Amino acid sequence: MPDSPFSEPILHVDMDAFFVEVERLWRPELIGVPVIVGGLGNRGVVAAASYEARRFGVQSAMPIVQARRLCPRAEFVPPDHARYRQASVEVFRIFRSFTPLVEGLSVDEAFLDVSGLRLHYRGAAEVGQAIRDAMRNQLRLPASVGGATNKFLAKLASEAAKPDGLLVIPAGGELDFLHPLEVRKMWGVGEATYASLEALGIKTIGELAGTPLEVLERRLGPSLSNHLHRLSKGEDSREVEPDSKAKSISVEQTFDRDLTGLDQVEAELVRQCDRLGARLRRAGLAAGTVTLKVRYRDFTTLTRSRATETPVDVTHDLLVSVRHLAARVDLAQPIRLLGVGASSLQPAGAPRQLGLERPAAWDDVARAVDAIRIRFGDSAVTPARLVEPPE
Repeated sequence: MPDSPFSEPILHVDMDAFFVEVERLWRPELIGVPVIVGGLGNRGVVAAASYEARRFGVQSAMPIVQARRLCPRAEFVPPDHARYRQASVEVFRIFRSFTPLVEGLSVDEAFLDVSGLRLHYRGAAEVGQAIRDAMRNQLRLPASVGGATNKFLAKLASEAAKPDGLLVIPAGGELDFLHPLEVRKMWGVGEATYASLEALGIKTIGELAGTPLEVLERRLGPSLSNHLHRLSKGEDSREVEPDSKAKSISVEQTFDRDLTGLDQVEAELVRQCDRLGARLRRAGLAAGTVTLKVRYRDFTTLTRSRATETPVDVTHDLLVSVRHLAARVDLAQPIRLLGVGASSLQPAGAPRQLGLERPAAWDDVARAVDAIRIRFGDSAVTPARLVEPPE
């Protein structure tokens, strides 16, 4: 029996088909019909699908051409990220009206620690229902809420509650809920790990929990084995980390036509480093690590990362690192997607090691570009490499 009504203090709130539901606020004719939000070109991917579309097998990240084959009568809608960001601000405002202990995972989901509300509500389930009611009444958006003793179980509970539901796993009943589930539900079980577990005859979390740790270690190694073994017993000691800082910022593009040729790739890298630098400076951050992402025509995807000598937020410095990374991948193959990212983020004003080989003028150029774009728009200044020569 639980010690108190708040023995399940962790909630995971996930907005149902968030992009679709935000679109429906503006277009009521989309209610009740299959809706797919995503790039509408032949190279686009599904960003979100309504539950009506999911019944046909449509899933997020699926190529849009495949989604059209599965659900040809769906309404296909281009994404409006500015609108989604504004809706996300309102969603998190409601989260924080209940508790300051909010850990955002994306624009539409978060963990909440509601243990401090024990004097105001009879239990975590009542808090979860109040959050769902607030979303409906204030924003007209549905939300699914899962509650449990820890983050791992709360996330699984919200998945089980979808769509538009509430499920609290009672303290003491964790294993009854957890052990019948497929091992695919566990954090850290991708396709390769699943194949290894399947080779051992392990298909459910309960079967994993009953497997001797030394057997798992021989197949998966000690680190992953210990991680999965703890989760299979419902153990997760991570706390809700409120107001967590952004862990990474990235820019990427899927092309309508594959990039073929180093000139095209170089121009796109300049464009993306320029956008990434602007986003970093706008956020007051600098990158300690720069990443290059390449996806080829056959969907093979490579990522290469490089730590910088000093945190960077200027197009020139980002491009220097990206060019080093580009030398480590094959850019002669047709490229479907290209992206650059920044991680190991630090405040832009943090002290930096000065280098003799780098002119400080690049920082002055970046500040001047930002000032012009703030006043006249992002297209007012363009890297010379991207300007088409006159005929």
